[in-house]
Amino acid sequence: MIILQSNFHAGGYTVAVLDALAPAESEASIHEIDALLGSRIRRLRKARELSLAEVAARTAFSIGFLSQIERGLSSASVKVLATLADALGTSIASLFDESADEDKDQIVVRMADRKNLPFGRTGIFKQLLTPSSIEALLHLYVVVIEPEGYTGDDSYAHEGEEAGLVLEGSIELIVDEQRFTLNEGDSFRFSSKRPHRFRSVGRRSARVIWVNAKTAKAQETGPKARRKQS
Repeated sequence: MIILQSNFHAGGYTVAVLDALAPAESEASIHEIDALLGSRIRRLRKARELSLAEVAARTAFSIGFLSQIERGLSSASVKVLATLADALGTSIASLFDESADEDKDQIVVRMADRKNLPFGRTGIFKQLLTPSSIEALLHLYVVVIEPEGYTGDDSYAHEGEEAGLVLEGSIELIVDEQRFTLNEGDSFRFSSKRPHRFRSVGRRSARVIWVNAKTAKAQETGPKARRKQS
């Protein structure tokens, strides 16, 4: 398992990536993350009074696949997590963090209290820099993309907007099948509704400050949203 550790030095901010565990332990840790993540997704779905069939209709995923995710039997890709978060009217960060239900009044995140979001076998790891409130419309991350790390072969889209700044290394950002190679100091912004994906470029890990923002309307889901539509 890769662990994110924050550091400050005279030149500014860095994120150190530590490979701390042996392969067998890493595999076990991934299964544990899958189980915890699946349990969290199930609780969020039930809290919104949504059936698996309703989530399947919103995401175009099969009921069987969603059931496997909820039981921790399948690892969810970045695309799957983004799609599920959108369907549940929440953020990817809240899928990982149980305390997101209680953090709506939090303003400051101390460096030692940042939440780490490992994305299984993708080679992508996020560290949340803002409070993980389930009601938040904006989340700020440091994203570490290992060499050969990528979100998957398929692009994905969801509500909101995204922006970012490459701190180190290089990435390829693909939006509407337009390919952009971004190097240290380059930045970007695009509508999340446009199909997109990204990957690292070169032999070094890339580090990116990444912003995800949603509209208030995109947050509404479950029985409350259904009442408004009726």
